[in-house]
Amino acid sequence: MKNYSFKNDYSEGCHPNILDALVRTNLDQQNGYGYDDYSEEARKLIHQKINNPDADIHFVSGGTQANLLVISSILRPHESVISAETGHIFTNETGAIEATGHKVHGVPTNDGKLKPEHVQAVLDIHTNKPHQVKQKLVYISNSTEVGTIYSRAELQELSAFCKDNGLYLFLDGARLGQALTSEMNDLTLEDIANFTDVFYLGGTKNGALLGEAIVIMNDRLKEEFGFHIKQKGAMLAKGRLLGIQFLELMKNDLYMDLARHSNIQAMKIKAALKQKGSKFLSETFTNQIFPILDQHQIKKLEEHFDFYVWKKIDEDRSAIRLITSWATSDEVVDRFIKEVQSL
Repeated sequence: MKNYSFKNDYSEGCHPNILDALVRTNLDQQNGYGYDDYSEEARKLIHQKINNPDADIHFVSGGTQANLLVISSILRPHESVISAETGHIFTNETGAIEATGHKVHGVPTNDGKLKPEHVQAVLDIHTNKPHQVKQKLVYISNSTEVGTIYSRAELQELSAFCKDNGLYLFLDGARLGQALTSEMNDLTLEDIANFTDVFYLGGTKNGALLGEAIVIMNDRLKEEFGFHIKQKGAMLAKGRLLGIQFLELMKNDLYMDLARHSNIQAMKIKAALKQKGSKFLSETFTNQIFPILDQHQIKKLEEHFDFYVWKKIDEDRSAIRLITSWATSDEVVDRFIKEVQSL
């Protein structure tokens, strides 16, 4: 039998509701480029959930594309962006931001989260203006690339710091659903909208075939964003394909239900590993966990499951990354836990 993959949360296609909706609406003629009825309805639902009817909402196909569009649209040629060293734009986007002419300042952190002091440290070594680039944007992820989440107090503090220092705050929400449904979370979607200038709701990693919903809160960043989408080839003629998906995800809280399911499945595995005595690279309560195992244990699990060996700890031990998805079944989780118990 083929190994079950815990490598990512987009190995499956999409939630059946989305497939059904795509088939049901297939022959319905609609306007193009995101002006279809489904995209408009999806925007209305997102407006309701963030309690802000004035936000601009744009649907694009993927996370790297969303990051590139947002960051390159905000920054002037001499401006730069600050990110944690674990941030997706710093580690996993092939220099997409730098390719637009903007420097990314990577900041080392213990938990993947940026704090005001991290940002201040970058500002402190870039005071020789105009001979050095000007920091204008702070990029964060929630949940982070190591599975951690921001508390309300942390995000509010970072937001206030950015405002005080003339910086924009952009939140990568590729796994925002998982962050907001974590058992340790105290943020709401309305909080996210209030504390950021721009954020996005990730669909690719939470039940959609593809797609992210960029939400622009700051009026100064809204006016010409459409030009950037078109110029960079991200404006789909058949924008309905994205609108239909987000309409289904936003209905009846399906988006949050799917994210919550992925978290629950990961926490079951985490509990079994803890019971076995495993330590973890980071303390997470989302759908990403990073247990530290010895090489024999890793080889044993690799006989039936796929996952990334994330970081070498010492000569005999490494941290692996396990990610559960909206579609990870109880049967698979039980099978993995049984293997863990036999280690």
